Amino acid sequence: MLRLVKTENGVIQGLPAADPRITGFKGIPFAAPPTGENRFRAPQPAKSWEGILKAFEFAPISMQATPGINKEDIYTREWAVDPDIPMNEDCLYLNVWTPALKADEKLPVFVWYFGGGLQVGNTAEMEFDGERIARRGIVVVTINYRLNVFGFLCHPEITAETPEAPGNFGHLDQQFGTRWVKRNIASFGGDPDNITIGGQSAGGASVMSQLTSPQNKGLFQKAIIESGMITGLYPDDFVFGERKELLEEEQEGVKFFEFLGVSSLKEARKLDAEYINKKAQEYNRFWGTVVDNKFCLGNPFELVARNKGMSIPMMFGHTSSEFYCEPKADTISEFHKMAVELFGEDAEEFMSLCNAASGNLVEMKSRASVRIIEYANRIAACANDNSKVKAPMYYYNFDAEIPGFDNPGTFHSVDLWFFFETLAKCLRPFIGKHYDLARQMCNYWANFIRSGNPNGKDATGEDMPLWEPYSKEAPFGMVFGEKPEFVREQPGEVMQFLVRKYFRNKDIRF
Repeated sequence: MLRLVKTENGVIQGLPAADPRITGFKGIPFAAPPTGENRFRAPQPAKSWEGILKAFEFAPISMQATPGINKEDIYTREWAVDPDIPMNEDCLYLNVWTPALKADEKLPVFVWYFGGGLQVGNTAEMEFDGERIARRGIVVVTINYRLNVFGFLCHPEITAETPEAPGNFGHLDQQFGTRWVKRNIASFGGDPDNITIGGQSAGGASVMSQLTSPQNKGLFQKAIIESGMITGLYPDDFVFGERKELLEEEQEGVKFFEFLGVSSLKEARKLDAEYINKKAQEYNRFWGTVVDNKFCLGNPFELVARNKGMSIPMMFGHTSSEFYCEPKADTISEFHKMAVELFGEDAEEFMSLCNAASGNLVEMKSRASVRIIEYANRIAACANDNSKVKAPMYYYNFDAEIPGFDNPGTFHSVDLWFFFETLAKCLRPFIGKHYDLARQMCNYWANFIRSGNPNGKDATGEDMPLWEPYSKEAPFGMVFGEKPEFVREQPGEVMQFLVRKYFRNKDIRF
């Protein structure tokens, strides 16, 4: 087994995973500690070491609100369970699971960015154990990155100091870590020319940011986006990932420095990290991706819709009960006014599709209700049909029955247990059908990571249901319910209308 590996910075030693055919390396530094002069700065190269670095434990998680506190929160119950998990500003480490026996095997590589709204989360969460994917012949890497104000603060002094990297440090950490993988993964038996990046929720939105950054050409070959592709629809919809402009965010940084009681970047870098973390939670602001015209050139979703990102094979989808939105109207006249503002001359068609003739506002709002992630997915897939490359895109809907006292439905993020095939770590009373589904979902993932095509055989030797690429003419996808089933069903009329109107309103060919 490949227990000792030589990287560009030194030799590291891993440990057997639960399956001793897999070696796990945890807590590998891929950048210098983002502390002191490196705070609020793009990641810097890691220092080399002498001897053997024992990569036996996860490194501390990024600075954030303490996990595991609110026991009533479903995500605390599900996996953010440990309030005593080590936390430190020195957090730029990654983890590797490899099935390789030697360094020249050129196995496909999967790089994972965790979710958590860019505010919380970490690679040590139990659902992100890479062992089960690695058993399928994949080298799995999970990358930690800076969050919240530590990862996404902007300030005029930062821009003046490093105009080439004025913000988005959390995304630059992801990029820096992926570049480390590109340079070093061959030593773990991986193929640096066959890298798939993936993420869920904010991790999926991060994949979108990486896909549309001009700095990443050739860095990876495929992408997986779980519940991370999203765009607004109706007025007042909250949409995670809306990108703000650098100048606006710089002024917010000035205000935050005043809140900290400092007047300069130099002073801010001398503050204790725990103090900044505590004050950031008091400040209670979302810190996220900014259009800096260096790493990020605009809203990544809109760039994808205009085919201005990388055109590479992609797998994407959502759960069946997450993020529905509907018009916020108290009367039919308000509903109609909203329709006119959004759809102009096509407002009457929209009203008709929503059965305005019934005079039943509740029914109209129900018909207008859509999953905004599904809406975004279908837009992106149609946009791909307009591209010259037309890379294959595989769409899914996770619709499994989820057991538990809380009857949670297919809540946002629950599919992680299945794609990583880590159900045994969960407290939910999963039974045989769930384990069968997870095995097949993980198979599809591994096949896609390997070749850009998710199809193949199950562990039983039988062919899994054929998953065909999405197109405008065949807008179909895989439904993960009781078992995987490829469903050849057109989206509803309202969804079809909304997708057409998106392209028309943006003046993009449909």
